[in-house]
Amino acid sequence: MPARCLFAALCALLSTMLAAGCGGTPPEGRPAGRPPRIEPDYIGVTVPPNIAPLNFRVAEPGRLGRVELRTASGRAFAVRTKAGAAVLPAGEWRALLQDARGDTIRVQVSVQDADGGWTRFDPFEIHVAQEEIDSHIVYRELGYVYMFWGRMRLRQRDISSYDDIVLLDNDQTGGGCMNCHSFLNGRPDSALVQVRSGAEPYGHGMLIIQDGRITKVDTKTPQSIGLAALSSWHPSGRAIAYSMDVFRQFFHSHRTEVREVYDMRSDLALYLVDEGRVTATAAISRPDALETYPAWSADGKHLYFSRVVPPSPDVAELAANQIAALRYDLVRIPYDVDADEWGQVETVLSADQAGGSITQPRPSPDGRFVSFCLSDHSVFPTFQPDADIYVLSLADGSVRRLACSGEGAESRHSWSSNSRWIVFSSKRDDGVFIRPYFAHVDESGQASKPFILPQKDPAFYGTHCYMYQFPEFLTGPLPVSGQEMARAIRYDEWHAVAAPTTGATAQQTQEPGQSEDAGLPWRAR
Repeated sequence: MPARCLFAALCALLSTMLAAGCGGTPPEGRPAGRPPRIEPDYIGVTVPPNIAPLNFRVAEPGRLGRVELRTASGRAFAVRTKAGAAVLPAGEWRALLQDARGDTIRVQVSVQDADGGWTRFDPFEIHVAQEEIDSHIVYRELGYVYMFWGRMRLRQRDISSYDDIVLLDNDQTGGGCMNCHSFLNGRPDSALVQVRSGAEPYGHGMLIIQDGRITKVDTKTPQSIGLAALSSWHPSGRAIAYSMDVFRQFFHSHRTEVREVYDMRSDLALYLVDEGRVTATAAISRPDALETYPAWSADGKHLYFSRVVPPSPDVAELAANQIAALRYDLVRIPYDVDADEWGQVETVLSADQAGGSITQPRPSPDGRFVSFCLSDHSVFPTFQPDADIYVLSLADGSVRRLACSGEGAESRHSWSSNSRWIVFSSKRDDGVFIRPYFAHVDESGQASKPFILPQKDPAFYGTHCYMYQFPEFLTGPLPVSGQEMARAIRYDEWHAVAAPTTGATAQQTQEPGQSEDAGLPWRAR
């Protein structure tokens, strides 16, 4: 063979090999007649146009793989898989997302077997929404827990990339607890974290961050039944509603998830930020009821919360089967932040109507929906395998299970600032570890197939033995560092509240026919 022909043949062979491995077109191959198995499952999901690359692993036998992504306009790129991992270049991925905004990306996967033959799988689609998603989430990272926790971190993840930083590590604070973080309208300039002292006597209370300043507020008073826990900022930023929960746990002996959490006691109260004062009304701190999970409506005119009236005010007297039968109603109460005046509680959706216990309500920022967790019973849906996310339309009162709910407990969730995305905690993967999933929600309240938080390493979730708890959307990064927060916890003085909270400890009872807030003299104003 002449040297020129030999050189041409080698070039052709090299081109074919490169095409099979990278950006060209591989041999046609035999059709698989089905889509590929990929992990995580991104087949048919709807994603925002500002999401990090959806790296995945092709879970099909073969020594080589090729993945091509193409938009309807013809923009495309291809990558070769390494050990089955399809790692998408960030720049080309971002360009593809923008080109496919409001449309779809077609993904074609081909795999070469040990004999050199190719299998071509049916293409699948990734839908790209018009609406962007808030840029960050803040979550608590925690190991698997039965009775005691160990290492605990508050973390912040940039959703548009893989940047994930530690905001606060309980190693910095004597091994204490950090929980129930919340943000004003999803903004990073107003935030709070509930902190608990560990081995070191750093104290307990709210860590409030406003405009880069950190303040420690101790809401505990002799009248309080416990420490501030679950919280919600009033949209004006002038008040913070919070619960005081005395949680306890017992164990089942006959089901897969043996843990059961219940409230021994719980009340609600309000911290007035500008005044440094705590206030409440009898209607949200009844001695015969358990009130928890406060959440403000988008206009700030109503406080939603979960409530149950147990058979006995002393829950400790109840048998385990009575505790396990407690079902919470969804209720709300009007509130005027200018006058600091409350209305009367009304039931929005009863447990009987819903067919289960309603907890963790979250009104959408556009004022159209209230989402919540529904499980057979319990105040703690994370430990209820049947827990799903439902949405209530405030326009017509209709209730539906969100299609993004699946197998395993779906619990704590958060709305994006444009009300088009939710992030929720899910155990669907293995029934053990809580992981963050995202779903698009359209204007009618219909949710798309959810997708897990993308990671640079497609095998990340198979080896990461930690839980993502309490994911909350944030429109940008927090303006303070973890070192600043840890320093404040260790060294700053606690600010006591100006007035005691009004709680169920007052042991006032409601007269027959009297409204829940009929001018009771012990109401704190």
